[in-house]
Amino acid sequence: MAGLVGDTQQRIALVIQYLGTHYHGWQWQPRQRSIQSEIESAISGVLGEPVRLHGAGRTDTGVHAAAQVAHFDTNAVIPAHRWPAILNGRLPKDILVRGAVAVSLPWHARFSAIWRRYRYTLYTDPLPNLFLAPLAWHYYHHDLDVSQMQAALEPLLGQQNLATFERAGSSRPHTWVEVQEVSCQRRGAVVEIEVQASGFLYGMMRLLVGLLVQVGSGQRSSLDFTRIWQQNCRDEVKYSAPAKGLCLLRVGYPDFPLSQEVWFDTLPRWCLSPAHPDLSIA
Repeated sequence: MAGLVGDTQQRIALVIQYLGTHYHGWQWQPRQRSIQSEIESAISGVLGEPVRLHGAGRTDTGVHAAAQVAHFDTNAVIPAHRWPAILNGRLPKDILVRGAVAVSLPWHARFSAIWRRYRYTLYTDPLPNLFLAPLAWHYYHHDLDVSQMQAALEPLLGQQNLATFERAGSSRPHTWVEVQEVSCQRRGAVVEIEVQASGFLYGMMRLLVGLLVQVGSGQRSSLDFTRIWQQNCRDEVKYSAPAKGLCLLRVGYPDFPLSQEVWFDTLPRWCLSPAHPDLSIA
């Protein structure tokens, strides 16, 4: 487009929210809708040339993001702060750019990140809830003991080999992960599991949650949970939690130039009282 091109290349970082329900994950795939391809198409439509968008993490099919981070390079003279309004007018309604900023050319959305944080949400009341249905696993078969789930999570802290929680088909060269923070909390009928780590293996959070729910329901002990991943008993990890309960909460950088209100805690917290008074609340 005439008048858009300058002499200097700039790198634009974006903070992106999306509902992953109708997409085959973040990464571009032939003949499939993906978050990356939708945003690249919108940017290319503005610039009139192909653009490659680099994301901080590759969320799977059906997984959401509250503050995914990505970047692209351009010679366009469009100021960085204008990109959210420009793109939000072109993107589907289930993808939203919350902020944009110019960063230095060595900065990289993926390789400059020092941690990622995911939240998994379970809704435990027997009555279904239309508003939570797209964002939570409706798990009401057993009461969940969050204290036992927290006890199972804590040995994960530190540098760990978590091959047990990696799905087949990963191209990652190793399965070591630095787990930095873990938590499991109940808010009324909602249980939230959060894990922050240097990086995540393919399918890691969903496999981890699938096994953790067995601890919360009393089918396994917290010690059994630890034994399984420490001894890499992959054949004992039989369940993957549904994708819709998982959200990339945020990505951490040593010095991210956007304010925290744009990216830090943008996923609303649910706190629903149980419809049945005999449902235990920890």
